[in-house]
Amino acid sequence: MRILFIGDVIGGVGRRILRDHLPALKQQYQPDLTIVNGENLAGGLGATSKLLHEITTYGAQVITMGNHTWKRSELIKDIDTLDNVVRPANFPPGTPGKRTVIHEIGDGRRAAVFNLVGRIFMEKNDCPFRAGVEIARQLREQTPVVILDIHAEATSEKIAMGWYLDGKVSAVLGSHTHVQTADERILPNGTAFITDVGMTGPHDGVIGMKNRQVLTKFVIGVPSRYEVSDGDPQLHGVFVEVNDSTGRATGIERISLKFDQAV
Repeated sequence: MRILFIGDVIGGVGRRILRDHLPALKQQYQPDLTIVNGENLAGGLGATSKLLHEITTYGAQVITMGNHTWKRSELIKDIDTLDNVVRPANFPPGTPGKRTVIHEIGDGRRAAVFNLVGRIFMEKNDCPFRAGVEIARQLREQTPVVILDIHAEATSEKIAMGWYLDGKVSAVLGSHTHVQTADERILPNGTAFITDVGMTGPHDGVIGMKNRQVLTKFVIGVPSRYEVSDGDPQLHGVFVEVNDSTGRATGIERISLKFDQAV
């Protein structure tokens, strides 16, 4: 199975990059499944059902979320109606939204996708390690192909998750920090791993935001409203190949594309 995963899409700039360039990327890689992290679609912070539907029309088949899932309150009432959106599975019991999504490829094959948030330097949710191993076990009873988006701040926590679930899932793909890492690899028991797939959006600011507001916060400690930047548009992601029968990854390729034109 061929899987394309696109890193955190940031605001309108990221959405336009996805709209303009995902079709060509899918033509190149011919994925059976395209996954997009969409937790920052709305102004770089949170998402709405309208925007989640929008990127589905661009070619996103499964959309993962993260710690900003509820930044747009209207999504709380809408998320249960979105069949292709998966929120972090280690949010507390009773949280709206789907913990897992099983995508039907159309030729009898299926791929399971789930999402976890970390706990280091983030809000304290349920243990992602306990949740991860149990959900992986459940999903492997339905399909050997299981993909995890681990949305976490600390590189150590994401790397630890890769080792913990090596051989239990097909891929552990890190998101959230918006900076693509160069450590893509296949772990010894067949799990594809990367600490962070990076972000799809403007790269001329601070992880997608305009420099001025971020520097004001860091230099003099005065908070200000962050705005999405608009220059140096890039698309980041990974392409993963998985054996359909065993669920073991056979390849992982990092994708980093720059676009000269203004967005």
